[in-house]
Amino acid sequence: MQPQRVVLAGCGFLGEVAAGLFFENGWEVLGLCATEGTAARLASLPFPVRMADISKSLAAPEGWSQPELLIHCASSGGGDAEDYRAVYRDGLENLITAFAPVRVIFTGSTSVYDQQNGEIVDENSPTVPHRETAKVLLEAEAVALRSGGVVARLGGIYGPGRSMFLRKFAEGSAVVEAGGQRFINLIHRDDAARALVRLADPQIPAGIYNVCDNHPPTQRELYGWISGFLGKPMPLDGPIDPHRKRGLNNKRVSNQKLRSTGWMPEFPSFREALPSLVREGF
Repeated sequence: MQPQRVVLAGCGFLGEVAAGLFFENGWEVLGLCATEGTAARLASLPFPVRMADISKSLAAPEGWSQPELLIHCASSGGGDAEDYRAVYRDGLENLITAFAPVRVIFTGSTSVYDQQNGEIVDENSPTVPHRETAKVLLEAEAVALRSGGVVARLGGIYGPGRSMFLRKFAEGSAVVEAGGQRFINLIHRDDAARALVRLADPQIPAGIYNVCDNHPPTQRELYGWISGFLGKPMPLDGPIDPHRKRGLNNKRVSNQKLRSTGWMPEFPSFREALPSLVREGF
């Protein structure tokens, strides 16, 4: 029996780990990345990683037409709405055209929920974002859903070597903004990777799934966890940065639908991840 094949576009912070999990589970893996430098860096992995500009027309390498699964978890690396459109919407369309996969997973963002009053939101909640980049993510979601695929709306990803809150706390630049009552929706990178493996199961219905942990803390609560763990004072209170790059919203994203598939996060909240984050560096 031939192994199942997965094409994973975007072998970055999340994608590299997800690709490794699929390989460990017996899948044949093809990774795609944006630069030759990244492809060279990943050349020692036990599966091929090739450079591909997904914003342009593609051709599937020999033997990779109609794979069982295609995952789009590429990043635009920031940029404006047009950059987002090229990588997310157009990139997904180009990948589907080139590979004609049986199942598609698009990794989007919980930023498409723009609720402002601490509401609990689930996959049926309204998505009427004000930021143009979030609107583009909805366009990309529509591409995935039209193909009968899955949309994984990820909370803010953190993990080894990448924790904005820990870094700001350590640098002394952290601020408890406007009382710190805004909720923060997060997911550990490894839990997100395990969610992608779970959502690859064809027995799980297509559609939208929120990928976040069990307990979205307020900003004050989150910094309180860090303060208590490190034994250092809380950051000072201050105003909201008017020049912040990330959208400003306030909601609690439910992961109940994803948990109903049998997935459970190893790190139920940022608090449980703190020991490993500090040990592994941030």
